[in-house]
Amino acid sequence: MHPVEGIRGQMSNRLSGKRILLGITGSIAAVQCFELARDLIRHGADVEVVMSKEAAKLVTPYAMEFATGNPPITDIGGRVEHVDLCGESEDRVDLLLIAPCTANTISKMALGIDDTPVTTFATTAIGTGIPVLVAPAMHGSMYRHPIVQKNVQALEEIGVEVIGPRFSMGKARIASNRELVARTLRALGRGDLSGKRLLIIGGSSEEPIDGMRVITNKGTGETAVELASAAFERGADVELWMGRHQIELPDYLEIRRFVRLRELEDMVGDIDHDLVMVPAALSDYAPEEVEGKIPTSEEELVLRLMPLPKLLSRLSERDYRLVGFKAERGITEGELRERARSRLIEYGLDLIVANDLAMVNRGRTEVIIISKSGDEARASGTKREVADRILDEVSKVFS
Repeated sequence: MHPVEGIRGQMSNRLSGKRILLGITGSIAAVQCFELARDLIRHGADVEVVMSKEAAKLVTPYAMEFATGNPPITDIGGRVEHVDLCGESEDRVDLLLIAPCTANTISKMALGIDDTPVTTFATTAIGTGIPVLVAPAMHGSMYRHPIVQKNVQALEEIGVEVIGPRFSMGKARIASNRELVARTLRALGRGDLSGKRLLIIGGSSEEPIDGMRVITNKGTGETAVELASAAFERGADVELWMGRHQIELPDYLEIRRFVRLRELEDMVGDIDHDLVMVPAALSDYAPEEVEGKIPTSEEELVLRLMPLPKLLSRLSERDYRLVGFKAERGITEGELRERARSRLIEYGLDLIVANDLAMVNRGRTEVIIISKSGDEARASGTKREVADRILDEVSKVFS
């Protein structure tokens, strides 16, 4: 057994049964491809590699064979590999991802020139209708060249998806592996949320006691991030508004930050989405703020907490669909259902997701999903699995 089988499906099986052709061209960003290939395999994919001669000077074919378990294609031979993998055969690949993609390759693809193994595969894949993704990587001045820009646009007009680049220190850098994997998952996903604009509000708000101290709620922001990532992969245009959090945020999503509840309330007027989900752990009370820092010499510190307005009350005055969340601890399942239904009715929600915090662990949770029609669904497992189950119900809201 090839060592690659030890990592296949390690992160998920969302690419299980999918064949990805990874095209590598002569940018120094090619050194990123070893881990990119393995990240795709960790989601279950079978990865084939085609390399240009210039790419093989930067990352060896032996390395990519070790990374994928498949010998890379470095020349078009008598087996006409481009027809086998990207032609009309039933055994063709599901997607071609060219990462990194140089200015030279972009321009050749736009003009239908196929004088390298990568461009030959690209021409065949585009002609067959196989999804093609390209991730540009080059010096910033090269990417800004008017003809290169024209050729990028030409590729987009024929259905090629251009990912990135990220601009930094004069470079048009290749997108992160995390984004490339997410875009691949999106391109091969179910697409049931395509064309929908989703806003997800997550994390915890912080209310100041003084200039140094705050009151906040427990919460990692993980549920919001998993919902946002899952919705993106299902085709939605996703915006994430995030407060305090303890996990890494996706670098490929549009993100806005807030600290206090009143900052979040000021952002409400910017909502122009089709659906809003609010898994945030927002403060219910705030102390009377003290300027500066309360001296630590005080033997006793008494805080007077005042109630804060409910964000759902503001959001309920809307023309978008709304999904609320209700977290409790130490109550019966019947009481949890009753309180969730009460909130659903009070704020006119389309869905509410309820859970007992005693059932939540880092990375795993269990929830009840209740719709305004009274239908119920349960979900348990990893937070990503539960996020997808919640989005199954969200999808029904639009049907």
